[in-house]
Amino acid sequence: MEFLSALISQPFLQNALLAGLLASIGCGIMGTYVVVKRINFLAGGIAHSVLGGMGVAYFFGKSPIAGAIVAAIIAALVIGWVSLKWQENEDTIIAAIWSVGMAIGVIFIAKTPGYSVDLMSYLFGNILMVSGKGVLLMLLLDIFLVAIVMLFYKQLLAVCFDEEFARLRGVNVTFFYLLLLCMVALTVVLLIQVVGIILVIALLTLPAAIALQYQGSLLRIMITAVLLGAIFTSGGLALSYEPDLPAGATIILIAGSTYLLSTIAKGLLKPKPRVDDMG
Repeated sequence: MEFLSALISQPFLQNALLAGLLASIGCGIMGTYVVVKRINFLAGGIAHSVLGGMGVAYFFGKSPIAGAIVAAIIAALVIGWVSLKWQENEDTIIAAIWSVGMAIGVIFIAKTPGYSVDLMSYLFGNILMVSGKGVLLMLLLDIFLVAIVMLFYKQLLAVCFDEEFARLRGVNVTFFYLLLLCMVALTVVLLIQVVGIILVIALLTLPAAIALQYQGSLLRIMITAVLLGAIFTSGGLALSYEPDLPAGATIILIAGSTYLLSTIAKGLLKPKPRVDDMG
């Protein structure tokens, strides 16, 4: 009740709630692709490479979010190309890109004149610091992501489930795979403001992973994941307010606990095979 009363009068809480809801749209839609395509590690590489762009942008007096967008797109294209061309050494190369991106960010942050600890909020997230401009940027990114998914839904679906069949149907698999990773990169930037770089993959994948346990079609998984993301972000924000807990960590704690409980419940409720079904 204290949170609800504060929400009415405090603009920063209103921005935080809107940011969480807008982030849920991106994580629900693109998280579904990440989970179905099983590219969690690639998404993690993109997410952690973002710190390099943020550090460079901050060093030169530019917006860290602008640097994050540029770095995320570059990382997505490089990691996508590596994934397509060097599959045997994919994990090692992506881990190297991941760590180099983080190292570049740390170096530039350390050398920034008048270094501000506010940038550290991007590592762990600070949804309460999202400004009106930040909310508007998240809205524009969401509109872009939804438009691309609606425009190329069938092509992205084919690339996720059967690349060979997609090629036979004339789909440019390389282009749409790289497009998918670039869209994941933009979603990462969306979520960084909510839960930070460290926890971004959890929020990206957990709602979709839960939805996958109960839904059979891609569209239904997306819708369910968006709703779950909205519940997790709003619930985490509300629960963290009065005891003054980190909102991002609280959001992930709720999402992770829900996933574990859902997985256990599915395992317990799964029908046991009958004796005559066991061969």
